[in-house]
Amino acid sequence: IYDGRLLCETGDVVVVTLNYRLGPLGFLDLSSFSTEETTFESNVGLRDQIAALEWVRDCIAGFGGDPDDVTLFGESSGGGSVTTLMTVPRAEGLFHKAIAQSPPATSVYGRERAAMVAERFLEILELPRSRVGELLTMPTDTLVEASEILVGEVPTKVPGTLAMTPVVDRDLVPKYPVAAFQKGLSHRIPLIIGSNKDEPSIFRFMKSPLMPVNDTAIQAMFKALADDRPDLEPDRLADIIAAYPDLTKTSGALALSGDAGFRMPVVWVAEAHSVHSPTWVYRFDHATPILRAARIGAGHATELPYVFGNFGTLGRDPTFWLGGRKAASEVAERIRRRWLAFAHHGVPAALDGSAHWPPYEPEHRLTLLLDAQDSVVADPDGALRQAWGSQVMGFN
Repeated sequence: IYDGRLLCETGDVVVVTLNYRLGPLGFLDLSSFSTEETTFESNVGLRDQIAALEWVRDCIAGFGGDPDDVTLFGESSGGGSVTTLMTVPRAEGLFHKAIAQSPPATSVYGRERAAMVAERFLEILELPRSRVGELLTMPTDTLVEASEILVGEVPTKVPGTLAMTPVVDRDLVPKYPVAAFQKGLSHRIPLIIGSNKDEPSIFRFMKSPLMPVNDTAIQAMFKALADDRPDLEPDRLADIIAAYPDLTKTSGALALSGDAGFRMPVVWVAEAHSVHSPTWVYRFDHATPILRAARIGAGHATELPYVFGNFGTLGRDPTFWLGGRKAASEVAERIRRRWLAFAHHGVPAALDGSAHWPPYEPEHRLTLLLDAQDSVVADPDGALRQAWGSQVMGFN
């Protein structure tokens, strides 16, 4: 899916995909276990990403790229990395435009929560703190197996949270990213940010615990949030729940979950960043007939083959079993034109007579809906946005 050949061939760009440490090797914060003999750094996955961006700065000219015109883009955890790096002082100047696709921007936690997760990781490994140094020589497969237990366990116990994410360590990541955006501390660069219309559907389809997709899990998430954030007014949580009268139905539960995990973080980031820097907001609505029939719709990550133009890369890809290839290809071409124009000029124009995509600003909240026909809508789902309010809803 992530092969950048078509982007390069059609857009006169150099596409760099980077590797960085994942899971327990990259985003398990073991720094609280550091001793005189063994030191564990925090956010090593982010540090790897910064090292890669520094390599781009130092070396990309040798590959025909421009180190002074770098667009950083990512989806899901990659989108969350983008929004986090936009508030990391050490990353400033390493990229000059950003695209954040479906960023779980509020899924960044404090050191106390991270330390509890790390403690549970040691329990799964049956490793006492006195022998924590053994983690450095333990087989990778052992670490990954333990992390797989942890990844399923954490969001099951506390819906709406994840096991391994960037951490506010007050060092590399000095503040919660969305709070940093709201304080005006994000890098002054152009930003495209958005989410998909049916984000949680794929998690329900896969029976994944990573997002709460039923009424019981959502109620548990709000109870845990109330316990974790005593600064939140109880009436506000009740008002949010009341804004979803169909919460006991699958459709209502999915709507609230998607708003909590993706749509509202996008809105909070966009409203703050647009005060000082050009910002564009989209919602990806397009779905092929088979995805609509399967009740996945425009689910999480379904926009990726549109951006890269790589349909059919997952073996027996069912994307077009019921047709829809022509429409999808046209949508994909428009998205790529917009993304590539943004990379070149800092303005996401399709340059083909498609709907003009105006910048986002807090007064009108103009948002591009990407579908068979692109359209610009002012403040989509505005009543729900008002119910959530501007105070960030996320776990510490």
